[in-house]
Amino acid sequence: MATDEHPTPLESRLGYLLKHAQRRLADASAEALAPFGVDGHQLAVLVVLAGQEPLSQVEVAGRLGVDRTTMVSLIDGLEDRGLVERRRSPRDRRKNVVELTAAGEDCLRRGEQARREAERRFLAPLTEQEATELVRTLRRLVADGEGGGR
Repeated sequence: MATDEHPTPLESRLGYLLKHAQRRLADASAEALAPFGVDGHQLAVLVVLAGQEPLSQVEVAGRLGVDRTTMVSLIDGLEDRGLVERRRSPRDRRKNVVELTAAGEDCLRRGEQARREAERRFLAPLTEQEATELVRTLRRLVADGEGGGR
């Protein structure tokens, strides 16, 4: 068994650690979101749709980095559950926009609360300062990978 001072060779690899940390967090999030009938991908769609302006499926896909086919499937599932609705854009009649319904807003509010609680439990082994620093550092790595670094 490895310790912090003597990790196994695999536990010394960043990719291994990130993959397993992400898997644990994904499992915890899935469990927390199950009562609301959504998964993390669907909740992310609801988060994006909660913005100020109505968005098309293509715009939502772009913001989430998801291909169009996957986005259609995600939106179809959310629409079937009454969480979103498609309608013609008031600004451009050639495109449809997707908006949250009242049920979608409620699901988003409750799902986000459950997700935050799952993240807090996941980060519980860290001090508050360590958890904040971890999130800040990961944001920098993600932004740098998207061309937004230093």
